Amino acid sequence: MKQKITLTSKTSQRVARAIHLIRDQTYTVNRRKINFHHANNTLATLAILLFTLILPATANAHRGAKGEVDTCRISVGKEVIHFSAYTPSLSGGKSFCHVIPEIGLTDLVIDYEGKKLRHTTVEFEVTKEPEGSRVYYHKPEKIKKGSVDAKVDFRQYGAGNYLLHVTVVNEGETIDSHLPFSVGIEQAENMIPNKILIPFIIIVIILAVMFGMSRKPKQEP
Repeated sequence: MKQKITLTSKTSQRVARAIHLIRDQTYTVNRRKINFHHANNTLATLAILLFTLILPATANAHRGAKGEVDTCRISVGKEVIHFSAYTPSLSGGKSFCHVIPEIGLTDLVIDYEGKKLRHTTVEFEVTKEPEGSRVYYHKPEKIKKGSVDAKVDFRQYGAGNYLLHVTVVNEGETIDSHLPFSVGIEQAENMIPNKILIPFIIIVIILAVMFGMSRKPKQEP
């Protein structure tokens, strides 16, 4: 009788140890799964964050899309004037606005977007800042064709910050508007693809790591 009780006790202990071992193994496996899913969630969060950082850079590099504000437009009262700059001998037919990357002979093109300004007197001036020295001047007149093409050789004035002044005189009322731009001191946005390319490469690497971890065989007890 004592022998049967002893054997039963030993069997119960073995069963208890087996159950405890199974629980430990199950806990370990579950913990690995939790860690794996946590790592995937962390990588996914990083990818989303990088996408969020890229979107503003992409939006800035491609002005004029639907819903965006075209910063090359100058509001003159209720009318609008569009400003663009070209350096044909340096960059071909590419247009610039706030940033003219190279110093050379530059075509500054000013276009009326409406027809009302064609019946008003408009004065244009370009100054180098902060000293305010004049580099171009167009006397006040009515511009019936609605467009002004000013040629300025910025090699005479050097790299720096410049300011376009637009003054409209209509029925005794004077309206002044300004648009700042730089010449030869920074690169144009559409000439810096690395701002978009580098984060894109990082995201591709993160997604590749996530895919590799998901394909890795899980260790079972």
